Amino acid sequence: MEWFLKVVKNYAGFEGRARRKEYWMFILFYFIFDVILAIIENVLGLNNILTGLYGLALLLPTLAVTARRLHDTGRSGWMQLIGLIPLVGWIIVLVFLCQDSQGDNRFGENPKY
Repeated sequence: MEWFLKVVKNYAGFEGRARRKEYWMFILFYFIFDVILAIIENVLGLNNILTGLYGLALLLPTLAVTARRLHDTGRSGWMQLIGLIPLVGWIIVLVFLCQDSQGDNRFGENPKY
């Protein structure tokens, strides 16, 4: 939970680097909360109002942490745009996000140390 809050507090921080753990823990809690909201919507008979607002509220933090994660692998945050290519783009970005940190690079020191 602390990783989720760390990312939300740094919601517009596109500078620097994010470790794999920070990124994937944020994504894990993002989806857990999304599923909980979807269940609540179903029970209350709402049509994607809560999940839509939730996704919109966390759009900027998600883009920022993804950019920082790509920085950690030595890539520009703009590489997220590759994900717009159907199927192949998503796979390429997923591979980038799963790679290990580089040592010190142009985006800063290695956050592992």
